[in-house]
Amino acid sequence: MAFEIRPATADDAAEISHVVLSALHESNAADYSPEIIARVARSFTPERVAAQIATRQVFVAVEAGRIVGTASRDGAVVRAVFIAPDAQRRGIGRALMADIERAARAAGVAKLTLQSSLTAVHFYGRLGFQVLTELRHGDERTIVMQRRLA
Repeated sequence: MAFEIRPATADDAAEISHVVLSALHESNAADYSPEIIARVARSFTPERVAAQIATRQVFVAVEAGRIVGTASRDGAVVRAVFIAPDAQRRGIGRALMADIERAARAAGVAKLTLQSSLTAVHFYGRLGFQVLTELRHGDERTIVMQRRLA
């Protein structure tokens, strides 16, 4: 089924929150403890997502009228890339990242940086991101990655 990528609006906040929470609880749960998932999930309530939409460049992937993915950019930093579990492995994440890169280039950004979950390191690696370092926030591990834009 075809999907489209568009900028997010404040009206999308609840649906984006649902996508993120579903991905956290189903996909990321293989790599993180329930306590870490719960802690991260608190950052993605509909109210917090609405605040992110107001301060970042946020994109959504829409399929058959339903938001199935999201990605955002805060300057040269990629943030909050999540795909609904039932929509993963169909090119939606790759398409969202392509729009993030186009927007970054248009803004004059020379390189993008992100903090990847353990779950997504291979995905970002296939897109040309390289590992810079590993960060630990208590018992949570994330991988800092970077990609130079041509």
